[in-house]
Amino acid sequence: MTLAELLPSIGCSTEPVLEEGLWPDGTSLNGQDLVIGGLPATQLAARFGTPCQILDETTVRARARAFTTALPDAEVVFAGKSLPCPEVYRWMHQEGLSLDVSSAGELALARKAGFAPSRIIMHGNVKTAEDLKAALEHGVSRIVVDSLDEIAQLGALATHGQEVVVRVTPGVDAHTHAKIATGVEDQKFGFSLASGAALEAILKVVEQPSLRLVGLHCHIGSQVRHVASYEEAVRRMVGLIASCGTRIEQLDLGGGFCAPYLPGETGFDLAGFAHRIIGALNYECAVHRVPPPRLLVEPGRSIVANAGVTLYRVCAVKRSTRTFVAVDGGMSDNPRPALYGAKYAVRLIGRGGRPAPVTVVGRHCEAGDVLAENVLLPHDVHAGDLLAVPVTGAYHHALASNYNQVCRPPVVAVHDGTARPIVRRETEEDLLRRYL
Repeated sequence: MTLAELLPSIGCSTEPVLEEGLWPDGTSLNGQDLVIGGLPATQLAARFGTPCQILDETTVRARARAFTTALPDAEVVFAGKSLPCPEVYRWMHQEGLSLDVSSAGELALARKAGFAPSRIIMHGNVKTAEDLKAALEHGVSRIVVDSLDEIAQLGALATHGQEVVVRVTPGVDAHTHAKIATGVEDQKFGFSLASGAALEAILKVVEQPSLRLVGLHCHIGSQVRHVASYEEAVRRMVGLIASCGTRIEQLDLGGGFCAPYLPGETGFDLAGFAHRIIGALNYECAVHRVPPPRLLVEPGRSIVANAGVTLYRVCAVKRSTRTFVAVDGGMSDNPRPALYGAKYAVRLIGRGGRPAPVTVVGRHCEAGDVLAENVLLPHDVHAGDLLAVPVTGAYHHALASNYNQVCRPPVVAVHDGTARPIVRRETEEDLLRRYL
């Protein structure tokens, strides 16, 4: 049955209902307006313009605190690539989290935020010489190595016992989208456990006098819903620890904890994860007779995704075989639907109306610039209407581009009725500065 055929059965009520689990904590409806962080969305759009990415500070801090509470003996490391912003990094530092960065650029943001080097980890499957030099000069605590070439290069650059973690590909299928599955064989991340490459990498690090092996790392993918996938990763990683012949002090299980994007989807079972993973780690270490390493986890999306809402203004509506609603943003501020088919909910702010299925598209010269298909908006949606898209806190600001030389939107933090930009709107002057 199509969405259009379902409409009569769900009725034509215009009573506003807020989709459960998608919006920032405390978000409410005031008539047909959406109130985020104590501020109406219509007011935010009028003040800051559109497109505009709203980020609720209370939600970000609460999600970070949930991890440190559930895993009090673990090191919780914020995946900085999910929302690279000095102010967000400051929040993470204040909440007691560590930070992982994957480039000299992300490290520069961490420095600007005043993040303690002792709580920074350098990641990335390819780190240039500039990345490695920046990490060494800033004194980051650990560097995760991802290739034999990188081990050799880092060994030559380091002048003291730089702490190193080896990234392992454990061969665990997290049952997620192929483009965000990173724990299986035949992809670019890490050293294969099955082939013996991981053990070889461990020995290469141990041979380097300027490096000190402190841990192993794995990351099985993004939007992972099943705790059993992490349990399997623990089993395989502890097996490697037992066979490598050297003390492993830390085991980093990465992140990838799912966030709900659509109505009806549930969040990650963090309490269940904490209970089952700690149990699995202690059990496997006892079976293999090795000391349990300290556990590390790297949440990113699960902390910031549901804290974000993007506001768009409708620019045009085209009605043919289906209804296209074109907005003033698109794939330059959200390429995820084009990259790997990400799906979003959309709601019209400020008024109601009989719902009808539409496709929300962006302003860019690409047929793939589609933000959401078959979403229900008032049948008389028109130019000037305000739309809100939830779950846009993760990988939106990070992946934004200047395609068609469109300026990137601001990120506006809201908290207890106050709003302030933490990333300003890009201007044409910003674009022109790069051209000679």
